[in-house]
Amino acid sequence: MSSILVEQLPNIPVARQQVELVERKGVGHPDSICDAIMEAVSVRLSQVYLEVAGQVLHHNIDKGLLVAGQTTPALGGGRVEQPMRLIFGDRATTEWQGRPIPVAEIAVETARQWIREHLRFVDPERHVVYQNELKPGSPELTDIFQREKVGANDTSAAVGYAPLTETERLVLLAERTLNDPAFKAEFPEAGEDVKVMGVRQGRELVLTVALAFVDRFVPSEERYFQRKEAIRQRLQQRLEKEMAELDRLRVDINTLDQPGRGLGGMYLTVLGTSAEAGDSGQVGRGNRVNGVITLNRPTGTEAAAGKNPVSHVGKIYTLLTHQIADRIHQALEPVEEVTVWLCSQIGQPIDQPLVASAQVILAPGVGLAEVKEPIQAIIQEELAQIRHFTQRLIQGELKVW
Repeated sequence: MSSILVEQLPNIPVARQQVELVERKGVGHPDSICDAIMEAVSVRLSQVYLEVAGQVLHHNIDKGLLVAGQTTPALGGGRVEQPMRLIFGDRATTEWQGRPIPVAEIAVETARQWIREHLRFVDPERHVVYQNELKPGSPELTDIFQREKVGANDTSAAVGYAPLTETERLVLLAERTLNDPAFKAEFPEAGEDVKVMGVRQGRELVLTVALAFVDRFVPSEERYFQRKEAIRQRLQQRLEKEMAELDRLRVDINTLDQPGRGLGGMYLTVLGTSAEAGDSGQVGRGNRVNGVITLNRPTGTEAAAGKNPVSHVGKIYTLLTHQIADRIHQALEPVEEVTVWLCSQIGQPIDQPLVASAQVILAPGVGLAEVKEPIQAIIQEELAQIRHFTQRLIQGELKVW
């Protein structure tokens, strides 16, 4: 690896820019469902590979697709006409030294378990059909796992940043509040499919929330709009408690709604997710690994969910850059904002990236010389401990969506 590059940028930190846009897709959004399930399958497969072979074998479960089903919502409760279809795609090792590994069965049971735990009204047996398209990997990529030192299985670039802005934090908090079990107990009609778009102009933030209502808890149009307003008020109150720099917050929910139009004027679902009828999902189209989609920030092109946790730098570096950036920001007070870049070269050790760099925005009056060496030391230390980091990925300790 060449030397670690550190440069100072003259930019305005995102938190002080005039316009900022941030999105978050909740646990019941079709894209989030795909990311979460394929990542869970990768974690489970890694555990099975360790039991069978003593090591994590080649796999990438990062081409998942959730095909929307068909439902007929109705006040007081509708019906499911056609199930959703979950397709597992890409590559996985299906045998080790003549011993078969039931990859398809592991994938399906893992998906069913995730659905049971996260989607209250989706029956994983009746409401979802599973289609396995996982095939063995190419000889060269599979061979990477048999080498004395496993190298990167792709040439890939990743970027992470810190800290989160107030807008990013509030967008995250909005979705997590709506999907919190205590909130669901108070508002059971609030489905798991939540999407939050935050638009900040100056010191004013508007959150536009799409929230799927569960029709069995909505006996009338009047009840729908009453509960929607109660949810809006409760969410706004929760978020206002966390405001620091903002002067004003406005929360809007289901802005396509129109009273008097019957079912066409309300966002009703049977199962609490648009995947039941309205929208399909795909790995990589949801949140970034830090939980938000930030249009003001640099971003990589890799879908981290489902990729193997020991050699696929598209996953490892994407998460690691955020960890490094957060550590730099926490350790060095003059660093107002930091962006960390890593790029691998296929076949080369993952602790020796082709490029490692940090771009910093510093407090007024602070020079780059004051922080350059500490930043380089942090990056070097994180790369030296990368195998500890990949162990955390193997155990599923780090969320990727």
